[in-house]
Amino acid sequence: MALDESGCNIHDLSLLDAAAVLLLNNRNAKETSALDPAGLTRLLNMAFYVRGLDLGATAFLIALDHNAAYVNPNFLWFKASLTSFVYIDRIVVSSLARGSGIGRVLYADLFAAAKRSGHDRVVCEVNVEPPNLASEAFHLAMGFEEIGQATIHDGTKVVRYFKKTLV
Repeated sequence: MALDESGCNIHDLSLLDAAAVLLLNNRNAKETSALDPAGLTRLLNMAFYVRGLDLGATAFLIALDHNAAYVNPNFLWFKASLTSFVYIDRIVVSSLARGSGIGRVLYADLFAAAKRSGHDRVVCEVNVEPPNLASEAFHLAMGFEEIGQATIHDGTKVVRYFKKTLV
């Protein structure tokens, strides 16, 4: 566990934290998609980065690198489009902590970890339909740029693909 410059205790999460992560994730399933315990375990086992605050009860971020064996339409879109990347699968901040800067702190920590590992870009998708305007505004403010768009899940979801080049 490390206290960063913002005063947040960001720490690695593990399977021991899975119950809190699952609860927070599924409270926000509209934005992130629901997970069951087995799906979360698979995701945690292939993740490049799994860190959060308060054992995952306040916020967490899960990211994978381009080598992950992840079967997900968004991840596969990036894999077909780019040779090397870190993919943000999900970031969730509890409703009580939104607007506190925790998301920015987790992203800065992820960017530093990605750079230390030799990665030069971080990617993600943001829902267009159903809309997630707060996420889109957040990613644009964090320096992400749109690089594509897709309709997935039999036409029920439209996403925009974003990339941030790390300097």
